[in-house]
Amino acid sequence: MLCADSGYHSEDNLKALEARGIEAFIPDHGYRKRDARYHGQEKHKAKPDALWDKSDKPAAKPKLFQPHEFRVAQDLSHCICPAGKRLYRNGANCNIGGQRVIKFTGAQRDCENCPLRAQCLRHPQRTKVRQVAIFMGKHAKAPEKAAERMKGKIDTDKGREMIARRFATVEPVFGNLRANKKLDRFTLRGRAKVDAQWKLYCLVHNIEKLAHNGYAR
Repeated sequence: MLCADSGYHSEDNLKALEARGIEAFIPDHGYRKRDARYHGQEKHKAKPDALWDKSDKPAAKPKLFQPHEFRVAQDLSHCICPAGKRLYRNGANCNIGGQRVIKFTGAQRDCENCPLRAQCLRHPQRTKVRQVAIFMGKHAKAPEKAAERMKGKIDTDKGREMIARRFATVEPVFGNLRANKKLDRFTLRGRAKVDAQWKLYCLVHNIEKLAHNGYAR
């Protein structure tokens, strides 16, 4: 059995595990949004982090208008942009990554003199019109992906239990080595040397656990 964090969640990795018959629990990046245990966690993101000075974070770039800010007509024939202009449908049943997508595009006469161009287009100097893709759920002809099967597995009671178990078995090791042992970066170069340095720190971590549990006596 294998349990890993979301950094290892990819279609290729999950397919390889299935092909080898390895039972795995690897959450996707959005699994916490589906788990009621994490509701309200956003309020903690503003708190200071002992390992990271958030004041040094570069200022975020202004966000462009997102697809959810475009109002789609009930008959799906067009959508209305934040400036109140109509974008016409130019694709009704597109398949993008297994998802059904409806595409809309603006008219040049509306977009070229729009006062909101800078908020709407990533490159307003050279892009003539705004195009937007609205995702409508899984496409009827899309085969089920390994990632979708893993999402269903993670959202079960056993899946949530396995992910929570990592917090008590793996994450404390990283926290101890990084915060207490100050291994916030490797000081050596080359795979063999980095591997040796990592194993040396892990060895110290394990000896420390044994000592704290009475094996030193």
